[in-house]
Amino acid sequence: MKTSIYNKYGLAAKEATLMGGNPVESWEMAVKDFDSESAKIKGCPKNAFLGLCEDGLVKDIKPGSYFIRKNENLNKKYAIKAVELLDLDSNLSKNELWEKVREELSLGELRHNSQMDVVLALWNERLIVK
Repeated sequence: MKTSIYNKYGLAAKEATLMGGNPVESWEMAVKDFDSESAKIKGCPKNAFLGLCEDGLVKDIKPGSYFIRKNENLNKKYAIKAVELLDLDSNLSKNELWEKVREELSLGELRHNSQMDVVLALWNERLIVK
């Protein structure tokens, strides 16, 4: 297993997964001690986590509907593509992974917003299931 450093959102994803139960509630518990309200409600990493949960890719979390809005969630799409890419090459760094996601999905110069930290934390902790 490759050692990786991920930010607080990666650690929150790991913690929320290990809590089990409803991933929306688990995520809220995992970020409750973040230093700012904006950090607690930041959508990109949360939606990446919930997107993986929805598709049954997170260990011990049942697939289901975890988003309030039902239109396509781009952060979910980014996270799922990242898992597909890690399945092909598990040694990708966060920046390499995002670069490949951008290329695969034709995202241009869009910058990642902690989605890759979520994916890598779950991947490296073996909390992604296929």
